[in-house]
Amino acid sequence: MRVDRRSRRRKSQTKGYLLSAAALLLLVGVFAAGALSFAGKAGQKGEESLRRAVTRASVQCYAIEGRYPPSVEYLEENYGVRIDRDRYNVFYNGFASNVMPEIVINPIEEEEARR
Repeated sequence: MRVDRRSRRRKSQTKGYLLSAAALLLLVGVFAAGALSFAGKAGQKGEESLRRAVTRASVQCYAIEGRYPPSVEYLEENYGVRIDRDRYNVFYNGFASNVMPEIVINPIEEEEARR
């Protein structure tokens, strides 16, 4: 009878180990999903923050100089706008010096940045 009890104990220990391993894998998966979600949201906020900075600097330039800036480079040189060119492409289309320019921010995909 002792042999049966030991056998049952080993089986229950094995089940416990398997349940613990499964719970650990589940926790790691949930953590990884959360981290990826956070990274995605941070990227979106960075894009929106850059769009607001370029827009704000354009309006400030118009208020000070009486015209919208001719380019994004002008904003970088004269109004302190900083653009991470490794992460974002900025398209700035000014129709006329007295019309608010169209500002488009496109994030660069990681694969494109490596090329």
